Amino acid sequence: GVVISDWTAVRSVAAASASQDLAMPGPDGAWGAALVEAVRDGRVSEAAIDRKVARLLTLAQRVGAIESYAGGPADAGGLLRVEDGVAFAREAAAEGTVLLANDGVLPLDVGRLRRVAVIGQNAVAARTQGGGSATVIPERVVSPWEGIVAVLPDAEVTYRLGAVAAMGITALPLTELTNPSTGGPGLLVRFLDDAGVELMREDRFATSLVFFAGNAPTLTAAVLELSCRWTPTENGDVTVGFASIGRGRISVDGALVLDDVAVGDSTDVGANILDPPKAVAPAAVSVTAGRPVDVVLELDLAIMQETTDGAFGITLGVAPSDTDPEARIADAVAVAAASDVAIVVVGTNAQVESEGFDRSDLRLPGRQDDLVAAVAATGTPIVVVVNSGSPVELPWRDDVSAIVLPYFGGQEMGHALADVLLGRVEPGGRLPTTWAASMAEVPVLDVTPVDGKLEYAEGIHLGYRAWLRAGLGDGLGDEPREVPRAAYPFGFGLGYTTWELRDLVVEEVAASGGDVRVGVTVTNTGARRGKQVVQVYLARPESSVDRPVRWLAGHAVVRADAGESVAVEISVPARAFAHWQNGVGWAHEPGTFDVLVGTSVDDVPLSSTVTL
Repeated sequence: GVVISDWTAVRSVAAASASQDLAMPGPDGAWGAALVEAVRDGRVSEAAIDRKVARLLTLAQRVGAIESYAGGPADAGGLLRVEDGVAFAREAAAEGTVLLANDGVLPLDVGRLRRVAVIGQNAVAARTQGGGSATVIPERVVSPWEGIVAVLPDAEVTYRLGAVAAMGITALPLTELTNPSTGGPGLLVRFLDDAGVELMREDRFATSLVFFAGNAPTLTAAVLELSCRWTPTENGDVTVGFASIGRGRISVDGALVLDDVAVGDSTDVGANILDPPKAVAPAAVSVTAGRPVDVVLELDLAIMQETTDGAFGITLGVAPSDTDPEARIADAVAVAAASDVAIVVVGTNAQVESEGFDRSDLRLPGRQDDLVAAVAATGTPIVVVVNSGSPVELPWRDDVSAIVLPYFGGQEMGHALADVLLGRVEPGGRLPTTWAASMAEVPVLDVTPVDGKLEYAEGIHLGYRAWLRAGLGDGLGDEPREVPRAAYPFGFGLGYTTWELRDLVVEEVAASGGDVRVGVTVTNTGARRGKQVVQVYLARPESSVDRPVRWLAGHAVVRADAGESVAVEISVPARAFAHWQNGVGWAHEPGTFDVLVGTSVDDVPLSSTVTL
């Protein structure tokens, strides 16, 4: 493999003597000429460089970037596995989808559906990937709306916005963009000097971009120009704008609609790059579905060059309009009331969840909670799809028929979601986080540095371990406090069948390497094939060292037909019993440990012990 650094994480040539293979960003970064000099004066051996080059070339050979190289492994090409990427993306998205609640409405019975309401901005503009460095532009994205329509050809499927989820500036959809240079999808990016002479151009596939080192002349160019032909798919008035640092001018069909300066109010470089200030046009622009308009943004780079040293983010797009939110909700309610089922897709946005800045609360943005509550009050069965990457409050969770959590489901999210809703596949995921009913109930909230320092007073008691510990005191001398159960605990997730776990057997004598084998029989007691995730937790209440109340030690996926029983064996590694001892390292405390088996951290009906 190849070890690649995070951007700017390598600060010297010292890492070159270890297994750091590639220091990013390039082309120079912390290495460049300094690394050449270090090799010449003997601080870094040529052999270390040879190893790095061999690993990089081997990776290139494995993925087909080069055919072969002298001295390369003969079988490197054979290690390339040809995968149906689209099919795999669809399968992975479904496997990671968590079913949080279901009163029996799911899976949907296609034969009984005549009218279906699909509601929510994220239904047509879903978040399929994380923000910042977690974004990779795919060839195409299947929205939840597209996926649902595709599997319901005989039903009347109606869409309503309901509530605006977006904030700030929303990038223009790739499917609506034409690059004026190539005639294909995307936009043209040009760097210009003071005289308007082109220094560099790129063909890009998104109107939201980040420039961080590399070859772009961000420190020498005077103007960055983004241009595209935008063909809207809806009629209406839109407010165009940009998010970046500097003076920006936007013209639509040659007419100047915005000339403003956006100045960053944060000293955090990451926030200025990934959540930059915004500027919007003072007046709306009227657009017609299917009629293309030429959009050009010119950004003066002087302010950015002074404040961010050439690293910056920029988004060209539109600001969400929510002039009459009550009317939007009422419109959605009317459609839902006349439907057999309402599928409401709610979620976060890039201004709430991304990289480089913190969240201020756990609420869904905008009026989305009000929307769900209003639709639920119609009496129509309502399936809520939560399109977020991390926990949010769900104050209406007891009033809806089902809650599905697809997270950021990737480019095939829409198809995968439809597969789950119709029961073609199981919702295969289990929660890797704890979801609170409200932010006030979260055990660890003191996370703001003071004078640049943050004390981790909670120690090892984070996440589900903090929830377990809170009712017993924090281990630091504080009195125990009443803590409500989490809305949805770590490890939780439903499916479309029922299960029974029995016959727990724990190997008393450690196997080779110190592992302990845990056996359990899992029976599918329902009427259809399904998937379960069996989880093993350890506990040691009388420990002489600070430990979690219980901690995850192993898990296994079980798939079984209706009525089938499967014998499952889970190997718990010796490391799972260890604790960290300063000055010593990982150590083992002799004695008896509890072994708890179940389907979430709060549901462990089987128990035994093992003595080390």
